[in-house]
Parts: sequence; structure tokens; C-alpha cells
Amino acid sequence: MDGRATILHADLDSFFASVEQRDDPALRGRPVIVGGGVVLAASYEAKAFGVQGAMGGREAMRRCPHAVVVPPRFSAYVQASKDTFEVFRDTTPLVEGISIDEAFLEVGGLARTAGTPVAIAGTLRRRVADEVGLPITVGVARTKFLAKVASAVAKPDGLLEVPPDDEEAFLHPLPVERLWGVGPVTSEKLRARGITTVGQLAAVERAALTSMLGPASARHLHALSHLEDPRPVRTGRRRRSIGAQRALGRWAGSEHDLDLALVGLVDRVTRRMREAGRVGRVVVLRLRFGDFTRASRSRTLPHPTADTSVVLAELRHLMGAARELIEERGLTLVGVSVSGLQDDAAVQLPLPFDRRATHDLDRALDEVRQRFGTDAIGRTAMVGRSAGIEMPTLDDEDPDP
Repeated sequence: MDGRATILHADLDSFFASVEQRDDPALRGRPVIVGGGVVLAASYEAKAFGVQGAMGGREAMRRCPHAVVVPPRFSAYVQASKDTFEVFRDTTPLVEGISIDEAFLEVGGLARTAGTPVAIAGTLRRRVADEVGLPITVGVARTKFLAKVASAVAKPDGLLEVPPDDEEAFLHPLPVERLWGVGPVTSEKLRARGITTVGQLAAVERAALTSMLGPASARHLHALSHLEDPRPVRTGRRRRSIGAQRALGRWAGSEHDLDLALVGLVDRVTRRMREAGRVGRVVVLRLRFGDFTRASRSRTLPHPTADTSVVLAELRHLMGAARELIEERGLTLVGVSVSGLQDDAAVQLPLPFDRRATHDLDRALDEVRQRFGTDAIGRTAMVGRSAGIEMPTLDDEDPDP
């Protein structure tokens, strides 16, 4: 890194809702909610009334009774994402996709041909508006972290540069929740000790921070609050994990229904792993409770796998261990993921005899789904039940040659 502000963080504004407003002029300027039972996305007009993603539909309509509710159109969102990323890659070859609606871009080598990073960001915003028809916010900074914070501060439909000489003046007055890794639990711990801004956090000795939050969180937050983020923009990065989640609203279902929700998520995750030729060793269960607190549990497997039955068995064990918390606090979201991913071809471990049949069955089901669609075949227990909405994701990229 050469010390200049050459990293852009480009983030489409209220992506799903913006696509709906783009494609239906009657929705422009009106509060729009995508999704019915659970809010998948909300326009800024709806957000102004307190509507948030993953909120239950009834609560969203209570807060904004005049909102227009539309069903999701994932094919339209995927195409809009592809069109936007074409603009990104036409701007610079150094693009690191984060999700279908945001990416980091390195533009430090384009000064002679395209101008300053701020000028490039302005051109990118105009092109996305003209060619894709969507608003996009861009943050410009020396590091990825600061560029992402800048884009969040500049929303909606804005452009903000953080010059290297002004980084501390920009970051330190912001609330601690702007730091990656500060969720509701960490925020509560910090605010209970009077630490409400990034600057106040930066003034805390690392040893004291460790006693509050543990060594990993303390190291991470201490570095960010002191403007330390050496990560470059990387292209061709493959996923470090593959996951899926399902918002449940205010969960009032049975234990059996919750297990079926877990089954649907695991089926989805392991299918995507096999399609990408990946196997993993760490299974993770993430829960969000009715009081908006969160918890995560993980287990490390003895061998990398994409075997649905193996992953499901481990996650059922983790869910059982969290049963008391779920009964006490209620449940609004469940997520599962597999991390520690490796290429399947690079793992040559022979399958145990009792796993060969399920492995072969998984592969056979994958072939049916590839030919006839993901809903063509499934578990008997899921007949007549929704497996939840499958949100579009970025493709798993091949590593750099």
C-alpha cells in the first residue's frame, strides 16, 4: 500500500427495493418492502419509518402501514448485479466482490488514463445510474475498512473520500458500532463502560480491552480503531465459507418445524458446496433471538466434507445445545455455514464405508436438480413446506492462476 486513498467501496443502495423501483415507476418515491412474511429489503422511504431487513412482515406494516409490499424477483436482482459488476470490471481489473451488491475496487494505477480516485468514483456512479438504472454509493479511502465506513456514512446515493491526513478526524467521532465486529453484544459491553465512540475505544489500552472482550476481538478492534488494515484488494478470491440463513419473524413453531428449517438450510449449503467442488471442516450455527442478541456455535469435523448427513448431524447437535436459549429468548433468525473450505479434488481421503451410500445419494440428487431445477426433488419431510427463500449470491470464483 502506497499511502494514497485509492480503494473504492461501491455499494448499491437498498438493492432489491431499488430494482423494484427502477422497474416500476409507480413505486418511485414510495415506501417499498420486498417480501411478505419477512422483510427481505426495504426502500429508504420505508426505512425512514423504522422498517428493517429480516423484520417480521406484521411489524413492518405496523410501522409503515402505507408501504407497498412486492414479492422478490431474484432473476431481476441477479441480472442487475451482473450488469453492475460489468461496469466495475470495465473501470478496473482489480475488483473484489463482497456480495451481489457491493465490491472493493483498486484504482491506484489509473491516474494517467482515468484521473483521480474521486473522479473515477464519480464516473462509476454515473455509469451505474445510466447503464444499470440504480443508485450506488462509493467510499474512497486508503484502506478497505475506511472505504466501507465512508460508503456507509455517505448513503444513500453519495460519494465520500477520506483523505489520509483526515482519517483519524473522520473515524474517531463515529459510534463504536461502525467498527466491523461490533454487534449488539460487544456494543453493550463497551457502552456499559462508557465507550461510545471509536476515539474512546482507541484510547483504551489493549490489555484492558482484552479483559473486556477477549484476545481476538480486542486485537481486531484495537487495530481498526488505530487505522490499521493492511489488506489489499484481491481478485479471484474463493469463498472462505458457504452459508445460508432464514429469517423466522417471531418464531412460534414447534421443535419439529425448526428442525425442518435447519434441514432446508443444510441441504442448500451442502448442494452449493458440491456444485463449487468444495469441502469444509468447520460447521457453524448462528442464531438471532427475539431480544436482538445473537449467538454462534461451531464444531470442527475430523475430515473435510460436503456430505449433507454429516453436516446436518453436527448442526442438530449444536441446535440442541442452544435449546434453552431459544426457549428463553425466542428466535428470529437461524443461519448455518461451513468454513475451512478446500478444493474437493485436493482432498484424497477415502470415504468410510458407512458414508459412501449417502455421498453417492447426494451426487445423484445434485444431478437431478441440475437437469430439472432445484425444486424437482427433495426430502419427504419437506413436502408441502417451504425451505425458505434462497437469496442470490456471488459465484464462487476460481483462484488466480
